[in-house]
Amino acid sequence: MEFKSLNNIESSFRQIRLFGIVFVCMCCAVMCYSVWKAYGFAELQREKIYVLDQGKSLMLALSQDLSQNRPVEAREHTRRFHELFFSLSPDKSAIEENIRRALFLADRSAYTRYRDLAEQGYYNRIISGNINQRVEIDSMACNFNVYPYEVMTYARQLIVREKSITERSLVTKGRLLNSNRSDNNPHGFILEAFQVIENQDLRVTDR
Repeated sequence: MEFKSLNNIESSFRQIRLFGIVFVCMCCAVMCYSVWKAYGFAELQREKIYVLDQGKSLMLALSQDLSQNRPVEAREHTRRFHELFFSLSPDKSAIEENIRRALFLADRSAYTRYRDLAEQGYYNRIISGNINQRVEIDSMACNFNVYPYEVMTYARQLIVREKSITERSLVTKGRLLNSNRSDNNPHGFILEAFQVIENQDLRVTDR
């Protein structure tokens, strides 16, 4: 009878140990699953942004991965630079302000282009001739497979005089470098190696 009792105690101990191991494994599995779900929930919540609407109510906005917007921002950066650099009015202060803002978006190559035009009297002729100039972007080709990103811009330049409108083709190229964002450079790019490839008259229309 004593040996039988010992055998029962030993088998009971083995069963308790087995149950204990199974219980610990289940606890670890539940803990890992809870941590994984909590991490996923936290990531999901980070994608949500709540915006206070005039101090009255909260509106839900969704954030996006920054890299998803870079092609759009690159094209908008290039478009904005061309609009500032090539859209001119017969006002010296307005021209200088546009050029100043454009130069925040590009490197020294854009300043070199501006200096050359100024030395040739280009801006003085715009002021004295009461000429308005604006640019219309037709298309842009950006290569985002190689950094710095090469960009080609195809546009039309409209030179509006008192009695005529001259339409010119404008083709430029450059490279986009990532940069810090600021009030003067909200898209975080710098246009380097800026060059004007083509800029010639297409047609002249009487007003």
